[in-house]
Amino acid sequence: MVEQRMWDTINPLWQFSQYINVEILQKLDEKQMTPERLLEMDAKEIGIMIHNTRLGKEIKAYASYIPVLKIDTQIQPITRTVLRIKLTITAAFKWSDKIHGTNSQQFWIWIEDPDTDNIYHSEYFIITKKQVKLEEPQTIIFTIPVIEPLANQYYVRAISDRWLGSDTSTIMSFHNLILPERHMPHTELLDLEPLPITALGNPAYEALFEFKHFNPIQTQLFHCLYHTNNNTLLGSPTGSGKTVAAEIAMLRVFNKYPDMKCVYIAPLKALVRERIHDWKIRLEQNLGKKVVELTGDFTPDTRAIQLADVIVTTPEKWDGMSRSWQTRSYVKQVALLIIDEIHMLGEDRGPVLEVIVSRANFIASHTDLPLRIVGLSTAVANARDLADWLGITGSIGLYNFRPSVRPVPLEAHIQGYPGKHYCPRCMSMNKPAYQAIRTHSPDKPVLIFVSSRRQTRLTAEELTKYLLNDDHPKQWLHSSEVEMENILVQIQDKSLRMTLAFGVGIHHAGLKDRDRDIVEKLFVNRKIQILVATSTLAWGVNFPAHLVIIKGTEYYDGKTHRYVDFPITDVLQMMGRAGRPQFDDSGKAVIMVHDVKKNFYKKFLYEPFPVESSLLNVLSDHLNAEIVSGTISTKQEALDYLTWTYFFRRLLVNPSYYQMEPLASDANEQVTLNTYLSTIVQRSLDELIRSTCVLISEDDQRTLQATVHGRIASHYYISYKTINMFAQRVTSNTTIADLIDIISSAHEYAEMPVRHNEDELHKTMVDRVRIPFQSPPQLDSPHLKTNLLIQFHLSRLEFPRVDYVTDLKSCLDQIIRVIQALIDLCAHKALLSPCLLCIHFLQMITQARWITDPDVLTLPHITDRSFARIFSSRLCQLTDIKRETLNNMIQTHLTTAQIDDIYEHLMRLPQIELTFNIRGFWSTRVETRQLPANVHADQEYTLQIALKRINRIRRNEFRQLTTSSVNKPKDESWIFVLGNSDTGELICIKRFNQIIRSHTTVSLSFVTSNITGRQRLTLYLLSDGYLGLDQQYDFFIDVQSASLQTQINTELNPLSDELDRRLAALQ
Repeated sequence: MVEQRMWDTINPLWQFSQYINVEILQKLDEKQMTPERLLEMDAKEIGIMIHNTRLGKEIKAYASYIPVLKIDTQIQPITRTVLRIKLTITAAFKWSDKIHGTNSQQFWIWIEDPDTDNIYHSEYFIITKKQVKLEEPQTIIFTIPVIEPLANQYYVRAISDRWLGSDTSTIMSFHNLILPERHMPHTELLDLEPLPITALGNPAYEALFEFKHFNPIQTQLFHCLYHTNNNTLLGSPTGSGKTVAAEIAMLRVFNKYPDMKCVYIAPLKALVRERIHDWKIRLEQNLGKKVVELTGDFTPDTRAIQLADVIVTTPEKWDGMSRSWQTRSYVKQVALLIIDEIHMLGEDRGPVLEVIVSRANFIASHTDLPLRIVGLSTAVANARDLADWLGITGSIGLYNFRPSVRPVPLEAHIQGYPGKHYCPRCMSMNKPAYQAIRTHSPDKPVLIFVSSRRQTRLTAEELTKYLLNDDHPKQWLHSSEVEMENILVQIQDKSLRMTLAFGVGIHHAGLKDRDRDIVEKLFVNRKIQILVATSTLAWGVNFPAHLVIIKGTEYYDGKTHRYVDFPITDVLQMMGRAGRPQFDDSGKAVIMVHDVKKNFYKKFLYEPFPVESSLLNVLSDHLNAEIVSGTISTKQEALDYLTWTYFFRRLLVNPSYYQMEPLASDANEQVTLNTYLSTIVQRSLDELIRSTCVLISEDDQRTLQATVHGRIASHYYISYKTINMFAQRVTSNTTIADLIDIISSAHEYAEMPVRHNEDELHKTMVDRVRIPFQSPPQLDSPHLKTNLLIQFHLSRLEFPRVDYVTDLKSCLDQIIRVIQALIDLCAHKALLSPCLLCIHFLQMITQARWITDPDVLTLPHITDRSFARIFSSRLCQLTDIKRETLNNMIQTHLTTAQIDDIYEHLMRLPQIELTFNIRGFWSTRVETRQLPANVHADQEYTLQIALKRINRIRRNEFRQLTTSSVNKPKDESWIFVLGNSDTGELICIKRFNQIIRSHTTVSLSFVTSNITGRQRLTLYLLSDGYLGLDQQYDFFIDVQSASLQTQINTELNPLSDELDRRLAALQ
């Protein structure tokens, strides 16, 4: 009312009195025409009513300008006392720059109980012009308390703080809400004597541990882990020694099943690297057990995996490997599966963990192999459900301790801070953080967790400002001035260099590796006292501290373009870093939160949080994988598959969380369950059928069959949405610009983070790329950002922020398998030109160069700027460069060491000679003939290709591809393509690993065309990583009419050969 200077009883259209004639507004008042009633009428009716048909359309437009929201609600019970509310908000008004400006509209949203007038949640909501124009739904998720007896309904209200008549009220009914039962009590920590490590009964095992006694939790679990094969769930706080518990279970496998394998699955690559670094020394060097890393950064060959005793991997990698468990013997050789952080089932990557465990149980039940599963978790509320799913019967194997059971007790302080805007609220936390350090940890290590890289810098700089006003500004620096000066010279990051001088470090993924390593060593060695880090550090390297400060529990979500809460598991993980077992009697944690969320954190930081399933969000992809593997072949088998999942367990206990409601008041529970499951399975199958990944057999109308698209998606671990989009967009006319756009539009890049204000940076980046955009791009789109990352990578341009370097690594982690999937799709569609383009794009990504760039630019130390000075325009082929030429042309520009490096690079490039002929059935016998040759139409023949590697080097020197820019190791491999360039048809394709021996033979089978006459075919030998080494050979075949006798002989010949081999074996 104050904003508009009007009473709230007046018609809201009076807010447009400067645009609408007063007499018209008075007529509308007389007719009691509210904006809602006007919107229900057409323009002609309004014009007749106000006796001005010309203004009818205009009046209706103004009625549509009043900001109103449409709100849909979804209720999910978390416990009997907490509900998770999901609001989907869409603009129900039209945007006008004249009325609304060019930025956004603001609303207050709250939840109220109409019976008691209590407000249980409120927050400030902003909707932008773009979101209104595109009608983009926005999602808000929060929790509210449940007050029993439960009310029939709450109201969700949205009201603008600027406009009258913009109120929205939505009823949130609890009519069919079913609250979960109360959870079972925790496992009591028994008062046992600490067990000495001599209980292992093996001096080699005892030497693995630096301590002499196991801690109380390890002592209580020891018998179960070391003397039984029971599946085990250990729920205990961070820092309570769960990794040692997992190692005890591994030692049992080494004792009882020495030929079997242990698989350790960690949710983050940082945790995998930490385990690899530790176990490579303790288990491999000391025990002689082969430890292998299996991640996106490192994939060993099949033989290395088969020989491994311990496989350390990520969920996605093991999911992809175990999908084909019937044909991969090493998957069936797993005796122990350790799932670390299994409570992350409810997070975005949780479905992968869920599928891995469900598949493991399925494999064990169908193979009778001794597979044991050990789940490691924080304390959870519904441990019994997890235990039932893991196959733990009774209480043996289930250990779910209270959050307070820690080797080092934790003292937590929760502080609330007002303010509706995130950045000012974070600024207000800086001085309390400084005071908390002085109060709780004046001379002991402190970890400060913040939500972004920018906040690490701002927080560290603010702390140093407070230090400058102190009598002892270097009190947090525990190193001599001279020593620190020598270290600061090596630091590249300016902010880090400044704050380190005061004993304050910065840690985030955007730092240079060397800077980050220096900071880590300084903090671990207690040379600096304070480390300000992003929240991901809590899951990575183990840096315990006496005091942990969590400076804000929100982060900017680039997908929704708003600040959202950290998962409660992340907050608990950060708190878990407080308290050092060897140094502290207690740990301290200060959690700084938005004041409206203080009560929520008070409850769930001291009470365990239940774990729910998030499988439904990605069920279609996992069903596709099981259909491809043959595990599922009918809808009934898909329903049976769901019963193996954790989702099924939780559905029975907490049906309202998954939106399962009774069909009617008298509906049978089993009927309701069957109907619900049948519906979600049918919905997923329909999505797969529409995406051409699955089809239903025409014979019986019930058997599910995987298509080529479905097999490609499963093999390369990409979404069914991605392969469907590829199939629709790739044509014979696809260009490199189209290809970059297609790949960057993959569903795998939908989660590429677009940080706050990065859309402004994208404006300048768009003008710098080589391939311009045909239409104005959506600057805050994750797919646009992916496109920019790829083009900047290929042009080797400098990014405007260091954050983009980390984003590029994330992009490149997935792009190889995405391109490989696209290659297979092109081959399936017999598209020669796009297939070659994809292979060339693979080379470009690996070398970080455009295919149109001179090949010598892939050499080390050669840049775009130096190329023109060093090389003549005619010398652009790598194979043209000799050592003498190199010395003569470069010695004035590069050092001798750099010249040696370039020459070594050139010598390691594979130089391949290739010859080939054709083999097949002519008349009555198999023959090998030189080309050109006469062949029969519609007949299978084989190209026999002889390969010779000219440059002789030691075998172990060229297993990995030689490149100057790729981010992670990549093995050298090759692709053969046979095509008809005249018709654009791809005839066949074959991948081939590195050519190790001096002579190698490859067979390439193909079927001739059914069109007679002379045809020109082309054989391509393409590297999947080198630019400039492709080979192309044209040859002719004379296609004669088809021969029935030849076709019969061709089909019978393999059978005859097999019979001859068997007879020879018998003799």
